[in-house]
Amino acid sequence: MIILNAEEVQRALPMREVIEAMKKAYASLSNGEAEVPLRTRLPIPRHDGLSLFMPAYVGGESEALAVKIVSLFPGNPQRGLAYIQAAVLAFEPETGRATALLEGGTLTAIRTGAGSGAAIDVLARKDSKIAAIFGAGAQGRTQLEAACTARPIEKAWVYDRDMERARLFAQELAGRGPIPQDLRPASTPQEAVRDTDIICTATTSLTPVFADADLKPGAHISAIGSYTPDMVEVPPETIRRSRLFVDSRSAVLAETGDLIHPIASRQVSETQITELGEVLLGRKPGRETENDITYFKSVGVAVQDAIAAQLAVMNARKMGVGLEIPF
Repeated sequence: MIILNAEEVQRALPMREVIEAMKKAYASLSNGEAEVPLRTRLPIPRHDGLSLFMPAYVGGESEALAVKIVSLFPGNPQRGLAYIQAAVLAFEPETGRATALLEGGTLTAIRTGAGSGAAIDVLARKDSKIAAIFGAGAQGRTQLEAACTARPIEKAWVYDRDMERARLFAQELAGRGPIPQDLRPASTPQEAVRDTDIICTATTSLTPVFADADLKPGAHISAIGSYTPDMVEVPPETIRRSRLFVDSRSAVLAETGDLIHPIASRQVSETQITELGEVLLGRKPGRETENDITYFKSVGVAVQDAIAAQLAVMNARKMGVGLEIPF
């Protein structure tokens, strides 16, 4: 068995490669080649925590088997710990033998960013130059990296309710890798979105983080923060007029307030929702006009973790990193 810590997972998962891996993961899911039960939710009310158990088997050419346990503890930052704690255990698909243990917080952040990157690469206008990130946390970092990997972004905004956090985010990441030097903290949501081509939301908000009226025609939205029915990041007016794409239809209909509420109020129908994998397989259209508002909703599916773990282990062994132990 190989064990990869956070730094080693980071090194073994370059964003461009993970974006392509996520395309394979989404296509496998929509093609019926993956077994991905709805994740099991285990509330931990005494500590205001939530643990999620996410197993997946992927068949086809990219065969993979893994389970991730991810825990969300809002009080962790005050303890000096990351909000997300996670581990991924990978298995040999042919035998069920445990082959790898990976630090899951880093893997989750990278594969979540790459999932948005895959959607941006498929759905966003080719001439997209400006991006905006809502949420200056770990997820916001990989959302920005993925957006700037998928499109040649020249200017980016970051908005967070904590302005100092947004300022430090911009100061630290400006000019890093594909991220442009022109990375600015936005003073208001309107400033962040009014001229923006690609918007990524990575928050825990219970109310929309921007106004529908501020969107420019042709914008793309990747929303990854609303993972419970009471969380909402995107205005229902935006949902109503957007072309709707998701990672997993069954998962988002069970979990995200972004879509559950507009569907319940009959502002949109389930029939309007397309899985990104269906677009990748050529079965459904993606963006049809330059003025389309495209919306991609991801609540995260375990097939992403299984494919990302497989890629990380393969790259780590090529690079000679990680700790090999008998098991």
